Amino acid sequence: MNFRDTEDIIKTAKKILIISHVNPDGDALGSTCALYKAIYNRFKKKADMCALTYLSPVYSFLPNLNLAKSSYDTSLVYDLVITVDVADINRICDMKILFDKAKTTINIDHHKTNNYFGDYNYVVPEASSTGEVLYNLFKNSDWKTDKETAECLYTAILTDTGGFRFDNTTDDVFKIASDLVKLGASPSEIFTHCYEEKSKNFVMFQNHCISKAKFINDDKIAYTTIYKRDFERFNAKDDFTEGLAEQLRAINTTDLAFIVKEIEPNKLCKISMRSKEYDVAEICSVFGGGGHSKAAGCSIKSNVENAVKKILDIISRIDNERK
Repeated sequence: MNFRDTEDIIKTAKKILIISHVNPDGDALGSTCALYKAIYNRFKKKADMCALTYLSPVYSFLPNLNLAKSSYDTSLVYDLVITVDVADINRICDMKILFDKAKTTINIDHHKTNNYFGDYNYVVPEASSTGEVLYNLFKNSDWKTDKETAECLYTAILTDTGGFRFDNTTDDVFKIASDLVKLGASPSEIFTHCYEEKSKNFVMFQNHCISKAKFINDDKIAYTTIYKRDFERFNAKDDFTEGLAEQLRAINTTDLAFIVKEIEPNKLCKISMRSKEYDVAEICSVFGGGGHSKAAGCSIKSNVENAVKKILDIISRIDNERK
């Protein structure tokens, strides 16, 4: 798999847009910035970058991220739209209008639930991250990976492997990380930016959410609920919930952990789910979501309490089927 299949399309496109998913994480933002710089290095042309909704200041160190916008005029028609780390096309929200109108589309991802929605699809479910997919695309196509591109790819891989500790951390991941370090990425600096620069409110908010956690099934299932009032109390942003499900999963008795975040009171909740034993992508797919077997998410149109009940009902059904 290489970019040579689409190199002429990228080369001749006058207007290019790179889009990541709503509420972008380190993999989405790192991959977006890496692709932006790689295209510039290869063709000396600048693409537009769309990073939907709130951008965590944690990732402000990423080269060229300051050029990304949260939206673009939907009346525009792009020659090429490239999605990165987008498992489902609906996760680009209103920007789907630009995707649908584009002359050509490319889909670059690593989620097993991706349904190959682009004209050209570079989807590698066994990859740790979209950053890893891009690294291999660049390498196999003889695209230059400079220091800035290496920093972005390293960030993408670091964050989607949970600091190289998740099950998706393979020997290939370490080989790639080593190569990116040789190209100029600094492990200590990037780790510090991603994991060791939390605000007081961030830490206090997370402690509050963990203190409310509930445990069932002999502590095998752990979850916590987060309401709008919790966000208001700590002046918290969306990224303040990052890592909460992992903290609950880390408890030695826990097989599955999830958080239910209130988005619209009594109307919409966002779910983040992590596991040791369950296939949470399967659980989230029931609600139109997806992701990885050990890390997935979805949205449920209901109040918080009903969302919790719906999730626990699915888990109970799966447990009964196992017996």
